[in-house]
Amino acid sequence: MKRDDSLWKAILEDVFDDFLRFFFDNAEELFDFGKPFEFLDKELEQLFPINPDDFSPKYVDKLIKVFTKTGDEKWILVHIEVQANTDNLFAHRMFQYFYRIYDRYQRPITAFAILTDKNKRFKPLYFEESYLGTKLRYDFNTYKVLEQNPEVLTNSNNPFAMVVLTVLVALQKGKVTESELLNQKIDLLKRLISKGYSRQKIEALMSFLKLYVRFGKNENDAKFDKAIEQLLNKPKETMGIVEFVLERERRLGEKKGIKKGIEKGIEKERHERNFTFVSRLLKETDFDDAKIAELAGVTLEFVQSVRQQNA
Repeated sequence: MKRDDSLWKAILEDVFDDFLRFFFDNAEELFDFGKPFEFLDKELEQLFPINPDDFSPKYVDKLIKVFTKTGDEKWILVHIEVQANTDNLFAHRMFQYFYRIYDRYQRPITAFAILTDKNKRFKPLYFEESYLGTKLRYDFNTYKVLEQNPEVLTNSNNPFAMVVLTVLVALQKGKVTESELLNQKIDLLKRLISKGYSRQKIEALMSFLKLYVRFGKNENDAKFDKAIEQLLNKPKETMGIVEFVLERERRLGEKKGIKKGIEKGIEKERHERNFTFVSRLLKETDFDDAKIAELAGVTLEFVQSVRQQNA
């Protein structure tokens, strides 16, 4: 669960602009994408401090400051909860988040509950309280991944649709054979490459797919990695993630005379992405350095270096 939390927090930051476009058809009219998003994770932790004696499940929560184009409000807050299991108190917790956030910021809030569980009957839509003539109801946006149509998502060009497809594949674990799960994961990888997303989006989605869809047998992880290697040797339309993007931007760079700069930029950003992901795993999990190196696809020395820098 801790690993899934880290993966969700990372991917929501990587494709948050696509998240807004996915849920709001008029996102370009509503939000000012020219201004940076501000992820208020530390502020959210202050509103909901962690109790060291509390052994209850932790949840993925994000609070993002977004500038708008419409109305008198210059900026609003987007609250996102990712819920992976049935929780009868979930709607109440959503309301708790709302009133504490609103009390702190006094700004409009739009809230999303992303439900990634397997329980078809679990779908909280609102929190309601009534007593002696006093009544309160808090509605929030609910998105049940299990209910989504894979064909519609496949036809979408929005990168967040690939995130949802990844979760749908992960939900197949235990329902299909490991071989079928492996095939579905590889098929999704091919679709991801064919979408023509930016290098940053491809690498972020690739990392999410690789680590979120897990197998019961380690040998299938090796088979998936081998499938990626095989893609590297195929024609350019099915090249591997890094090579696919590098080749495309190298061609552009050659035309503009900035080939070396692009390659250095790619290597720098890959290092920064690995550093950020390893830092999150060190902070939010109890995995040892060897396990983190395996999950992040980096060397043990790299993990040890990050640990020393974060000490």
